[in-house]
Amino acid sequence: MEVSIERFMDLFVLYGIKVIAALVIFVIGRWVAKLVHRIVDKVMKKREVDGTVSAFVGNFTYYTLLAFFIVAALGQLGIQTTSFIAVIGAAGLAVGLALQGSLSNFAAGFLLLIFRPFRVGEYIEGGGTAGTVEKIQLFTTQLKTPDNKTVIVPNSGMTGGNIVNYSTKGTRRVDMVFGISYSDDIDQARTIIEEIISSDERVLKDPASVVALSALADSSVDFVARPWVESANYFAVLWDITEKVKKRFDEAGVSIPFPQRDVHLYEHKA
Repeated sequence: MEVSIERFMDLFVLYGIKVIAALVIFVIGRWVAKLVHRIVDKVMKKREVDGTVSAFVGNFTYYTLLAFFIVAALGQLGIQTTSFIAVIGAAGLAVGLALQGSLSNFAAGFLLLIFRPFRVGEYIEGGGTAGTVEKIQLFTTQLKTPDNKTVIVPNSGMTGGNIVNYSTKGTRRVDMVFGISYSDDIDQARTIIEEIISSDERVLKDPASVVALSALADSSVDFVARPWVESANYFAVLWDITEKVKKRFDEAGVSIPFPQRDVHLYEHKA
């Protein structure tokens, strides 16, 4: 009887210490996981990251750390954790391969929300399309085209190429080319274009507009006109000035040539 009691006490001391150590590891690990979760959440909010992404990253961090400490606690109890780690690793690899495209889109969406190359409401070009940003989600970005179509672009496609943001600077340069005939007066044509641009109140004074003869083309003498406008007025100014230049050219007798080709026929006598 005394031997049994002594053996029980030895086992209790031996395994009791291990159980206490495992509980301590688990409790401290859980506290550390919660602390890291709070820190990650605070950093995300400070960077104004989307709430969905913030919650996902925080929970993922918490449960990853918790799983690590649970495995450590089981190891303290003498349980072989190698098989657990192998199973978890294999499962993670299988899930990663199955969701490779989705994970790529998620990572790209996370980068978009962190670095903010564009925001909701801005007009951008990216992912093979252009439009106004309506939503930036975890896996996709939703754009609205000027003709009111909704285009949903995978985030990996958005970050996989160049992103052109037309709204960041607030102003844009309108590039226009007007061709006149070689027989027309270039000074008269330049004056007409400059008057039309200077009379438009939407055209900015600074930076100054540019009107210059740019090329002696095959069928025309080409002028470039480059006024600066606010981004919201870009298309309106482009269309209005183009129309006004055509009307003023017609009134002044300045012709806008189109490509022509002379075909000469030779009669070949046998």
